[in-house]
Amino acid sequence: QVQLVESGGGLVQSGGSLRLSCVASGRTFSWYAVGWFRQAPGMEREFVAFIGWNGVPYYIDSVKGRFTISRDNAKNTVYLQMNSLKPDDTAVYYCARSRSASYVSGVESEYDYWGQGTQVTVSS
Repeated sequence: QVQLVESGGGLVQSGGSLRLSCVASGRTFSWYAVGWFRQAPGMEREFVAFIGWNGVPYYIDSVKGRFTISRDNAKNTVYLQMNSLKPDDTAVYYCARSRSASYVSGVESEYDYWGQGTQVTVSS
């Protein structure tokens, strides 16, 4: 059984930064891609970013240039560095392990393990 635990959320002012971490159990974590999703109040969960097993990233347009996804396979950890935060970034952020090593997908069914989420609140 794989467990994912997110941390690093909090309250920040518009323009500020946060770094989210996603720590996974399991020795094969480095074989898989990982995605970050977010869910704002009253909204559907939204795909945000993706990193392949080889570190190749993908971002949705609204976060390009502001968010950076990275991974440290030795620590079984994926990070999401979020800069220039906006109130529209307010959401619960989730990490999820992809069923694939490198196939970029924003479809939730392509991910088999999910964390519990961490709240990010950006004040104006």
